Amino acid sequence: MPTPPTSEEPTFPASFVWGASTAAYQIEGAAEEDGKGQSIWDTFVRRPGVVLDGHTGDIACDHYHRFPEDVALMRRLGLDAYRFSLSWPRVLPTGEGKVEPRGLDFYDRLVDALLDAGVTPTPTLFHWDLPQALEDGGGWLARDTAYRFGEYAAVVAERLGDRVRRWITLNEPFVHMSFGYGFGVHAPGRALLLDAVPVAHHQLLGHGLAVAALRAAVPNAEVLIANNCSPVRTTSRPEDLAAAEAYDTLHNRLFNDPLLLGRYPDLSAFGVADPSWGGVVRDGDLEIVAAPLDGLGINYYNPTWISAPSEGAGLPFDMVEPQEPYERTAFGWPVVPDGLTELLVGLDRRYGDALPPLWITENGCSQPAGLDDPARIAYLSRHIAAVRDAMDQGADVRGYFTWSLLDNFEWAEGYHQRFGLVEVDFNSPERTRTPRASFDWYRKFIAAQRQAL
Repeated sequence: MPTPPTSEEPTFPASFVWGASTAAYQIEGAAEEDGKGQSIWDTFVRRPGVVLDGHTGDIACDHYHRFPEDVALMRRLGLDAYRFSLSWPRVLPTGEGKVEPRGLDFYDRLVDALLDAGVTPTPTLFHWDLPQALEDGGGWLARDTAYRFGEYAAVVAERLGDRVRRWITLNEPFVHMSFGYGFGVHAPGRALLLDAVPVAHHQLLGHGLAVAALRAAVPNAEVLIANNCSPVRTTSRPEDLAAAEAYDTLHNRLFNDPLLLGRYPDLSAFGVADPSWGGVVRDGDLEIVAAPLDGLGINYYNPTWISAPSEGAGLPFDMVEPQEPYERTAFGWPVVPDGLTELLVGLDRRYGDALPPLWITENGCSQPAGLDDPARIAYLSRHIAAVRDAMDQGADVRGYFTWSLLDNFEWAEGYHQRFGLVEVDFNSPERTRTPRASFDWYRKFIAAQRQAL
């Protein structure tokens, strides 16, 4: 049974932002409409066996056509802000060159609808749907993709920057590197293991170039990046502690240190002794990467348990299951709210004055289909309380975006994992939306926060 929420919810500052998140490929559909180009996910889902039951995002939630209904749900929910992503190939079908005006028109309409509803638009420029034409040229393994990303940021900012102030450049570059290029379980499906490491630098370089483009077009721009971070847990054995340090370096520090400290961590545990990574990191790159941030987005789901590597592991650690009997989501992920407090306080202590304000840009859980979802309510309540605990310990957290507003295409799991505050009937042509009990709980929680203040 899920642990129930506390009878008294914590109170947050009046300026604290309450939001919800989605991503373009997971909800938009309209995969081949209005001049949109192919993305790596459009291509990847066509491979036999890579997505459960052969599901695709071709229609998804049909948000492209039904966004007014979704904005009405946001208004009803009382959201302060909505985090969504833009489809790069919808704006630039080949990733560069000719702009598709109908793609920009769609985001124009969405931004205007959000503003009319009193919801602050918070777009993410890249949530894993790289234009296939750029992948054909090397994708994020190629330095050129970083420059194309900067140009794409400039195109979008020029169109939307008069109404959009807060921007997020990349979503979870660690996950895109590891799942997409390291293990091949996500698009583009390359299984390169440690040879995927250049993807980290090229994404971060693209981020830095996008920061410059956004600030050039939007003088008051507030720019973030959304990193998936995970506290690392292990035993007190020296060999396990060394493995945990290696994992923390790969998952967390590889993407936070260059942004906040202007340098990469020691990667010798991964066989990378040359600080230039064999010429991947060039003079001046880290100055671009480390452009000051207005905030650091944190996507949190659970800690990672690590042990010393087994024989022939190929990596300097093994990922293991926790010994503790944690509650589990429908995805099988352990429910560990205090891990979020540990993460936020740990970031504050690790980076000190170099750390910008923190934003929870994703946090949520998959639960079985159905409208009565007490486990999701308990999950959200306990994790929101964990954020308040971190703030009480000194962490500067400015907002919380739950994942997700809608049930959606959950990558390799297709439509089998349900993260939404709103249930979507993927068997109906209308993709009927029905708010769950958790939707009503979050609505009342947000209203209570405003009433308390």
